Amino acid sequence: MAKKGISKLSVMDFIKAVPKREKIISKASTNSLPSADSYKPNQIANALHPEKQFLRVSKIVEHSCDIKTFYLVPDAEKGTEKLAWFSAGQYLSINLTVGNATITRPYSISSSPRESLDGYYMLTIKRVKDGLASQYILDNWTVGTEVTASAPLGTFTYEPLRDAKTIIGIAGGSGITPFRSLAKAISDSDEDVSLTLLYGTRNLEEAIFQDEFVEIAKKCDKFRLVNVLSEENNESCESGFITAELINKYKPDGLYSIFMCGPQAMYDFVDKEIESLSLRRKFIRHELFGEFFNPSKEPDYPENVSSQFNITVSFNGTKQTVTADADTSILRTLEANGISVPAHCRSGECGWCHSKLISGEIYTPKSIDGRREADLLYGYIHPCCSFPLSDIEIQIHPTK
Repeated sequence: MAKKGISKLSVMDFIKAVPKREKIISKASTNSLPSADSYKPNQIANALHPEKQFLRVSKIVEHSCDIKTFYLVPDAEKGTEKLAWFSAGQYLSINLTVGNATITRPYSISSSPRESLDGYYMLTIKRVKDGLASQYILDNWTVGTEVTASAPLGTFTYEPLRDAKTIIGIAGGSGITPFRSLAKAISDSDEDVSLTLLYGTRNLEEAIFQDEFVEIAKKCDKFRLVNVLSEENNESCESGFITAELINKYKPDGLYSIFMCGPQAMYDFVDKEIESLSLRRKFIRHELFGEFFNPSKEPDYPENVSSQFNITVSFNGTKQTVTADADTSILRTLEANGISVPAHCRSGECGWCHSKLISGEIYTPKSIDGRREADLLYGYIHPCCSFPLSDIEIQIHPTK
């Protein structure tokens, strides 16, 4: 029975309505519809989230023989006229061809959002031992080098609906880069949050952007810099490591969030320290670039795992079998064998590399397993943070 006020349309009434509708349609314009890109909302979306950005190196600042800052500007000849806007703390996924391997690597943007309006991004990159990408970039990028990058990505950003109004930033080594962006954004009044930055280095000479941070702290009362030196005594700095006691010394009386960016060893140490702080999980944020994660150090990693396995990969309509080390992520193994895999964060978070596990067993550390329930149910894995426990077969999606 039809509800009161709503007429019931019979099958015959519906059939009789068809000619009338066809007549109306026949009188419609035959002009082609405008392209989807002509609509303003789509133009804004494309500008904010381009599939790719074509950039070139315009300037290089050498902090040391192993750390350089690269200024990237739009390459209009390739089709990128303006840089995509970003939030302080996001990263770019850089496409590289090194030998026969096509790889991607995420690098935090060290420039501020406002500096992108001046036409440049800054990437500050440190040479990593056995780091294929970092060594290639530092040894090969020069002024004029063409660079293909993603739109800005990542969630290591201040979100007022989630985060406290005061952030305790914990940085180690080159993990300082997203905090340079955030400190500048706070100074520029683009972010309404306070930041106390605990910056751990071996000595003050190794502290990247030190002079800039000092100047920002002088003119902005929402930013404070605390250098923590592990191998040098300095009256103006803290000594040792970043501990719960040190965090308690500089934290505010009320709520605060902890943002961390640095090497895995720092995370392992600091995570144990902050357990005693009784912070809610949502107030603890990590920037996770898990390139050199060691699965065997995880408490739930199985015992007596063989050292090598075979990985059979279906991609682009072909199959290929490669040999894999058990302690090397599936993604790194595939890239080393010239197999291009879509990837961005390399830490199990973004899901860009998700692939179908056809057969075999893999291990994914719980601490970086960002798969959805549907992925777990239907057998999808993130190769960037998955390690073989047996011979496996996977199907990956082709890159664009």
